Amino acid sequence: MRQHYESMPRNEANFVPLSPLSFISRTADLFPNRTAVIYGERRYTWAESYARMRRLASALTGAGYGPGDTVSVVAANTPEMFEAHSGVPMAGCVLNSINTRLEAETIAYILEHGDCRVLITDTAFAPTVGVALDSLAPDVRARIRVIDIRDPAMGSLPPLADEDYESFLTTGDPDFDWQMPADEWQALALNYTSGTSGRPKGVVYHHRGAYLMSMGTATGWQLPQHPTYLYIVPMFHCNGWCHVWTMTMMAGTIVLIREISAEAIFGAIGTHRVTHFGGAPIVLSLLVNAPEAMRPKLDYRVKAFTAGAPPPAAILQKMAEMDFEVMQVYGLTETYGHVTQCVWREEWDELSFDEQADLQSWQGVAFPMHEGAAVMNTDTGEMVPRDGETQGEIVLRGNAVMKGYYRNEAATAESLRDGWFFSGDAAVWHENGYIQIKDRLKDVIISGGENISSVEVEGYLYRHPAVAAAAVVAKPDETWGEVPCAFVELKAGESVGEAEFLDWCRGQMAGFKRPKQVVFGELPKTSTGKIQKFVLRQKVTDEA
Repeated sequence: MRQHYESMPRNEANFVPLSPLSFISRTADLFPNRTAVIYGERRYTWAESYARMRRLASALTGAGYGPGDTVSVVAANTPEMFEAHSGVPMAGCVLNSINTRLEAETIAYILEHGDCRVLITDTAFAPTVGVALDSLAPDVRARIRVIDIRDPAMGSLPPLADEDYESFLTTGDPDFDWQMPADEWQALALNYTSGTSGRPKGVVYHHRGAYLMSMGTATGWQLPQHPTYLYIVPMFHCNGWCHVWTMTMMAGTIVLIREISAEAIFGAIGTHRVTHFGGAPIVLSLLVNAPEAMRPKLDYRVKAFTAGAPPPAAILQKMAEMDFEVMQVYGLTETYGHVTQCVWREEWDELSFDEQADLQSWQGVAFPMHEGAAVMNTDTGEMVPRDGETQGEIVLRGNAVMKGYYRNEAATAESLRDGWFFSGDAAVWHENGYIQIKDRLKDVIISGGENISSVEVEGYLYRHPAVAAAAVVAKPDETWGEVPCAFVELKAGESVGEAEFLDWCRGQMAGFKRPKQVVFGELPKTSTGKIQKFVLRQKVTDEA
């Protein structure tokens, strides 16, 4: 009878709130002597890392900080940033990792809006962070305790604060008896969006979402025990796609680097036999365009996640030739990072490489931990047909969707409605259920009534042997309303004229899709390697 099922109580024996904090205690207990972190000459075992995390949690607790207090971090991918991802929430505090490339004004806004109580900051960024702190209202500045990370790798830089991270750790107990959160819905992290229009929004993650994100990543990526992971994705970006907790769960070895360059990446792969990494397509472009002499000779395949703009087929082909197995994934800050993946299908094995590479660039299907990924006609609320042609907006639902925007109920209600999170990305839905992005909705170019996917045009441009990076935006046009304008960054040593390039385009794509103007030069990029199309759109608008 129904009452017999419903009368069974939930208790501490059969229900435990989910949290990624459970991973570190298990891994440190099982594999205390395995290497957890490599950063230059510094190495820590899992036992040592756990002790440092507990010291941090203890020091924060002893200083009077606890549940609901925001601890902000401005740092590169260093051991301190890694430790903060568990040490801060062990104290019940909320981790706010801030983009290191932001200007002082935006950093100040985040510190104020995010209700920061403690700021842990890398002295390498002291000039910008110092200006941000000085610009805060006196009452806001007075509430923030500042702690320096004085990284030996950076030499002797002027300190910003009166105390440093290592000294702060000595006030903590390495055997601190921290507690798991009583509620898995408790805030774990606060991440601010890139703020491409207006002020950035604060995205709140909960413990349940980060736990399931880690589980889904391990399953979807088919991670083995003890991977060696090169952390290229900044940990301030979606908490490094939550891989900091995933690799903890898998008792991996995390290789940290400050400089994101082909030389640094290839050097780390060759030295440490890196098995996995994640990065934006621009990172893949760095690798394929690097001198062949720089590439390590591999006797195994390196697995990589890439997310951002869909990677051009030409780059995927070159990565495969270099023994890198790339999987396209898709997500947003609001979804803890990647929530869809282009799962390989056996029936694709016999296709030509060009066809395979095109399929690899799709955003695919939901990760195992995610409940729904679909494409909706937002005018009607109906899902678009799975015909690979009808365009709609990607909508998502699942545990790896944010709690909401911090102190912004209106934006939360707009993004989370009718049982879905609305992404703002335009896509089609294929018969096999795979999603393929066509554009950000605002990046679709409508020329003479024809919808042009800027992503599709960019894919053509990457076929040119001299192109290192490309972006296409809409340019106002009196006749057509708007036309494609291409911004192209050439490989080192290459030189191509605009007329020559436009002539080459004639053999690649339909006339209405071809760029009507080409601007050569270095493209503006975020710290994660994404091309800042909003900067290019503004440039075109200003010149119109």
